[in-house]
Amino acid sequence: MTSKKIQPPFLKNGDEVGIVSPSFCIDEKLLLEAVQYLEKWDLRVRVGRNAAKRKGPFAGSDEERLFDIQEMTDDSEIKAVFCSRGGYGLSKIIDRIDFSVLNKNPKWYSGFSDITVLHIWLNEVCGIMSIHGEMPLNFNNTEKTADTFSSLKKALFGDNLYHEWTGNFYNQGKVTGEITGGNLSLLNSLSGTKADSVTNGKILFIEDISENIYHIDRMLTSLKLTGKLKNLSALIIGGMNKIEETKIPWGRNVEETIFDIVKDYGYPVLFNFPAGHIPDNRAFYIGRVAKIEITGNKARLQYL
Repeated sequence: MTSKKIQPPFLKNGDEVGIVSPSFCIDEKLLLEAVQYLEKWDLRVRVGRNAAKRKGPFAGSDEERLFDIQEMTDDSEIKAVFCSRGGYGLSKIIDRIDFSVLNKNPKWYSGFSDITVLHIWLNEVCGIMSIHGEMPLNFNNTEKTADTFSSLKKALFGDNLYHEWTGNFYNQGKVTGEITGGNLSLLNSLSGTKADSVTNGKILFIEDISENIYHIDRMLTSLKLTGKLKNLSALIIGGMNKIEETKIPWGRNVEETIFDIVKDYGYPVLFNFPAGHIPDNRAFYIGRVAKIEITGNKARLQYL
C-alpha cells in the first residue's frame, strides 16, 4: 500500500473555483452555462482566459492550455478546478505542470475521461486526492441523471457520499482499499511513465467508450502482464459504452471478456458501477480509502 493521500479542504459557500480546458475545445456558450450552474451552488467562478480557444480539436495550443491550469493551480483563492471536457490533450502537457504549491495549498480537481491522466498524476506523483465526476460540457445535459450532479456536489462539499448499485458481482465479500483508476485507455497510456499506477491492495475502477471488444481485452491483458491486476482489493467496472464488435466476431460480450482475464484472482469483480460515459455518471474520490460490501446483486461503497 502507498502512503495516505492528502485530502484537499471541502468547499464552502462563497468559495472561488476555476474552469479550464486542458484537452479538447468547448463552445463558449456551454462554458457560460456551466458558470451559471456552479453559481447556483453559491460558488464564485473564474474561467481560464484560454478555456474557449480552439486550435484544431484542442482548446488552444499546448502553451495556452498549460497556462490556464498552472494559473488556477498557483492561485490559493481557487479552491477547486473543473476540467471543462475530455477528449485528448492532457498527456501532452501534464509533465510541464508545476503542482508543488499543492503541498501547502491542496485543492480539488474534477473531471473524467481524458482527465484520468490528471487524476493519476495527482495521486501517484503528488499524493493528492481528486474527484472523478461530470464535467461542465454536460452540466445542462438533460440526459444526465440527478444523481450525476448531486453526487458531484456532495463530493466537493464533503457531504455524506456513498454509492449503492445493482449488477453482476463475482467473488462476493467485504473489502477495503484506496480507489484508483479511470478511463482504461488512458490508464494504459500512462504505463511506464512517472504516473504509472500502483495498484497493489487498491480498488481499481475502469470505464471506456467507443472501443472494439478486443481492444478492451488487449488493454486489460497489458495490465495483467505488468502485474497490475494481480493483487487488487477489488475491480470495479463502470460504463462500457459503445463497445463494438469487429468483422470477425469476438464471441464474448464485454462482461465475459473482462471476467475471463481476472477470474483466477479471487477478489470481488463488480460490474455496472454508475460512472463513466453514461447518463448516470456519479462522482467518486480517486485516492481515498473506501470499503465495499456485497449482498446478492446489491453493492455499497462507502468512504472511510
